[in-house]
Amino acid sequence: MPHPLHTIANNPARTFNYAVIIALVAMLLAGLLFPDMARFQGKAWPARAVSYPIAALIVPIWWWRSNRTDNYPHLVAALLVLPFVSDLAGNVANLFDTVQNFDDILHFMNWTFLTAALVIALSSLRLARWNRILLGTGFGAIAIIIWEIIEYLIAESGTSGLNLTYKDTISDLGLSTLGGLVGATIATYLKDPKRTP
Repeated sequence: MPHPLHTIANNPARTFNYAVIIALVAMLLAGLLFPDMARFQGKAWPARAVSYPIAALIVPIWWWRSNRTDNYPHLVAALLVLPFVSDLAGNVANLFDTVQNFDDILHFMNWTFLTAALVIALSSLRLARWNRILLGTGFGAIAIIIWEIIEYLIAESGTSGLNLTYKDTISDLGLSTLGGLVGATIATYLKDPKRTP
């Protein structure tokens, strides 16, 4: 039986993916088990517990449906789930209420992860760099529009802890789209640094 440290060294992406999934489950359970804590109140935690795990199922379902035979894309799976984990971590650690502009930082960072996941997943298509960057950026822009619509619907349903404003929405749209551009660009050049534009 291989030593656990050897397993981690041989496949760090798989270890990273499993760690992200464990963190997702642990923090969702924390909010469900301790709903009376101030940091969880008004944050629609039951809705998060239902919707956030869907992100962890997207890559496995896609992999299974496409009958792929190459290595499982652990890095793509981890990057896709990481934005949801960082959002939960911000609530668990109460960073949204204690760190100035934490929400802005998170939107930029999360969309960097999200679009990087898409661009890496598309790398087998051998698209030109500019195609991958524009696809990733466009995907990020569409994703943040959908996210803001969902946040609005949750707020309209009576959830009071989101503190949504017009300024906040515009800021989220801009920073997330910019983060998407950065993530798509970094992933494009790191995944295929020698490919011509």
